[in-house]
Amino acid sequence: MEQKLTIKQKAFADYYLETGNATQAAKRAGYSEKTAYRIGADNLKKTHVAAYIAERQGKVEATRLVSLEDIQAFRLRVMKGEEKDAFGMDAALTDRLKAANDLEKALKIKEEQEAKEKAMEEARNAKCYHMDLDIVADVFHPMVRDIRRGKHSEYVLPGGRGSTKSSAISCIINELIKNNHDMHALVLRKVGNTIRDSVYAQIKWAIQKMDLEEQFEYKVSPLEIVYKPTGQKIFFRGADDPLKIKSIKPEFGYIGIIWFEELDQFAGPEEIRNIEQSAIRGGDVAYKFKSFNPPRSKNNWANEYVAEVKLTKADAVVQHSTYKDVPAEWLGKKFLDDAEHLKEVNPTAYANEYEGEANGTGGNVFEFIEERTITDEEIASFDCIYQGVDWGWYPDPYAFIRSYYDAARETIYLIDENYVNKQKNVATAQWILERGYEDYMITCDNQEKKSVADYKDMGIQARAAIKGPGSVEYGMKWLQGKTIVIDMARTPKTGNEIKKYEYDRDKDGNIISGYPDRDNHGIDALRYSYESFYNRRGNNA
Repeated sequence: MEQKLTIKQKAFADYYLETGNATQAAKRAGYSEKTAYRIGADNLKKTHVAAYIAERQGKVEATRLVSLEDIQAFRLRVMKGEEKDAFGMDAALTDRLKAANDLEKALKIKEEQEAKEKAMEEARNAKCYHMDLDIVADVFHPMVRDIRRGKHSEYVLPGGRGSTKSSAISCIINELIKNNHDMHALVLRKVGNTIRDSVYAQIKWAIQKMDLEEQFEYKVSPLEIVYKPTGQKIFFRGADDPLKIKSIKPEFGYIGIIWFEELDQFAGPEEIRNIEQSAIRGGDVAYKFKSFNPPRSKNNWANEYVAEVKLTKADAVVQHSTYKDVPAEWLGKKFLDDAEHLKEVNPTAYANEYEGEANGTGGNVFEFIEERTITDEEIASFDCIYQGVDWGWYPDPYAFIRSYYDAARETIYLIDENYVNKQKNVATAQWILERGYEDYMITCDNQEKKSVADYKDMGIQARAAIKGPGSVEYGMKWLQGKTIVIDMARTPKTGNEIKKYEYDRDKDGNIISGYPDRDNHGIDALRYSYESFYNRRGNNA
């Protein structure tokens, strides 16, 4: 520029280019409302301001240029004092600048679309992507190579706690997305509300571990992860809402990757087949992943499915894993110490939880039961007391349970119970107070908050259980891993519940996944009392 503009003059010119409104531009440039007209007009009469506007316009595409003839004509009219608006600006030029501004916005959208299409084309033409195998445990390397060679379509991963099977699957899904540009992925758990803090977080972890964060976008409503170069999506759904699964319709391509996490929590093979048939449509190639910690019972449908796959499914691979297959530094000293501790105090529970063995003998939910007399001398030494209440009236009973937990030996001792029908809160509270059981907190079923308040009003330490999605499964699995000492003279009702509590079976006698909601009132009270333990939910994959 031949003549240097002041900061306000340049600001005025820039704002005018943006808005096409001289009055608004002058105010935004910092002129007071009272003096905006005079100062704006004076600045515009200096033709180098108009020239600056023309120069700025000249930096966009030719289709947006204000012609030199117009600028010269504008200068002439300004000098002659003709055709000025309130700020001395040419009305025709004002219209053209507004049109140019609109065109600039349209061209920006077009440029973004072209950039997106270019990125997609580059992604499609990119060479095959292979992740660094050092980020997954060695035990999964043969499976990764099998997937890359397209040898099988289904991969079943039973494994113990800490085996990192979920981490491996998450990384594999991201690799498949990058190499198959018409494929989308669907990740499922039985309960939808458990997804965000589990598999969604797991996929995000894998993306970060693979150094791909710039290529993916995270969305939370609904839960989705988008591969930005192509628009492919990783969908997350719960099987407790089948309509949300059926309603998934990708904008292009098809769902060719599906992952069932915690397979044993689904209702059975029929539910799995229905989901697969609903989700996987429109493509010739698909990848199915099924991961879980094997339930204790050999007759559980998920354990039986593994045996069936090994014998009859040529297109499927079973990949078993344990924490021993994982570098120790990935797990940490605390995890390893806990595993060794359980191995020492309860080898059978250790084999199931950490080595992934289905070592149960039948349909009993609780298999580590010790039935014997618990002496008064033993009880006098107990210092970690836990108490729970399952509210009831009739026909469901009210159940109170008091127990002791020996963490060093992973053992629960049932001390006392109150198992009654048709008793008001004042009566059950009086029973607690007479025995001095207000000495420890009582965790109660949260469905009756008024009853919890009644207990508090009567001087009893009581709180409502938190519960939440998956709380029954987490609580029951925690109890199943403990030895439960039962003295039938002290807790006959709860003792009978625990000894007789069995999984349901289908018409063919096969174990059905899940915990029956019947004849379990003392069990529920016991589960509530230890809520603080099983709510410490880590990633056990």
